[in-house]
Amino acid sequence: MYSLSTCSHCKAIKKLLTECTVHYDFVDVDLLDGEERAAILEDVKKFNPRCSFPTIIIGNTVVVGYKENEIREALGL
Repeated sequence: MYSLSTCSHCKAIKKLLTECTVHYDFVDVDLLDGEERAAILEDVKKFNPRCSFPTIIIGNTVVVGYKENEIREALGL
């Protein structure tokens, strides 16, 4: 999951995943600097050309934004 530390939708998805006991990795892009940030933003654009947050990758499925039903479906919940 690519997120922003200050984004309410990103926080809500992290909470949802935790409550569903789903292990997930995330990167708070706004907390990165320099080349590391630039590299991560290039990665985000591969999945989401608009580079908006949150961008969640679940297997071969990409969900952009807080779309609980799509997230649950992709996770098989």
